Amino acid sequence: MKMEIRGVEKLSFRERQVVALKETGNSNETIAKKLGLSPSTVATLYNRARGKGYEVVIVVPGAVLGLVEDDE
Repeated sequence: MKMEIRGVEKLSFRERQVVALKETGNSNETIAKKLGLSPSTVATLYNRARGKGYEVVIVVPGAVLGLVEDDE
């Protein structure tokens, strides 16, 4: 499975970090500890990024879903 963030060029480096971590299920507190920020700063960065209109796309190979045979 791969995650693609469309519109990432609109986001700052910190916003990209927060979005990637947030979209994979991490809490503001966990992200804050990992990046050395406060949870409120994480929330602000995430909200700012959402306002810039990014889109997350999850790419799941058909084999994982049992739809096609894996060539490996």
